[in-house]
Amino acid sequence: MTVPTTPPPQPRPIRTVGIIAKAKLPEAAAVVTEIENWLSERGITTEVESETAQLAGWDSANTFLRDTLPTQIDLLVVLGGDGTLLGVARSIADVKDRTDLPVLAVNFGSLGFLTEVTLPELYRSLQSVLDGTADIDERQMLRSTVTRNGQIMTDRVVLNDIVIGKAALSSIIELTISVGKQFVTCFRADGLIVASPTGSTAYSMAAGGPIVHPLVDALLLTPIAPHTLTNRPIVIPSTTAVRVTPALSGPHCAAYVSFDGQSGLELVDGDVVAVEKAARPLKIIRAESRGYFAVLREKLKWGER
Repeated sequence: MTVPTTPPPQPRPIRTVGIIAKAKLPEAAAVVTEIENWLSERGITTEVESETAQLAGWDSANTFLRDTLPTQIDLLVVLGGDGTLLGVARSIADVKDRTDLPVLAVNFGSLGFLTEVTLPELYRSLQSVLDGTADIDERQMLRSTVTRNGQIMTDRVVLNDIVIGKAALSSIIELTISVGKQFVTCFRADGLIVASPTGSTAYSMAAGGPIVHPLVDALLLTPIAPHTLTNRPIVIPSTTAVRVTPALSGPHCAAYVSFDGQSGLELVDGDVVAVEKAARPLKIIRAESRGYFAVLREKLKWGER
């Protein structure tokens, strides 16, 4: 007996493309207009984020804010660097009814870990998306909440990492960590990074954490300058939440939690920072000319003397 199989979902037709450029990036101004002309020749509508429209010298009266643009489009083109993409990822995550929005991230300057499509590859990559032949990676995102006295103080979705770190003039802090219902450890350090596989090549790597392929379903826990050298980074399944409780009752103990390095919150004693796999991934269009390991070789200078 042949068991019927469900065909894979067809990609959404691209009828409207949105563009977001890094703020105060004058090199992107002309590219915005070029993309609009290129898409118009193919019968595709372009919607530009309001600040990007001002950068390009367009009338911004009928444009969209960054947080609302994802609701109006079928493809998002991001012009800038990895930091620009991190901010855009948060905006996409906040849109509840968009689970299939692909992002084409184009790097201005040196090749990024996330924005791996270069400017000369822009239109070839765009064409592959229109043709339905583009390779798309689904990058796991993280959801984090901070609970204080039973009340949720903040609820954020990030692409790279959540960092619990001591304040500049604070002594090292004590952190209690649990995974699901299991107690892991209590240690003293400058802080802790909870990273996604995509974020493994960001702050986590700088702090001595492992590189994890972005399609691995996992979370990374990387201590920052731990007082005991046996406190090592650990990779865990993403099926259970991580809970971090900093002890901040001492006279010189102060700590913050930051979300992808773009926003943060000062913590108080008794706060609980929870991190888990987000409900939806971010869909990033992969560069045709290089794979993930080629990006690592180029960024990390592997094989060079």
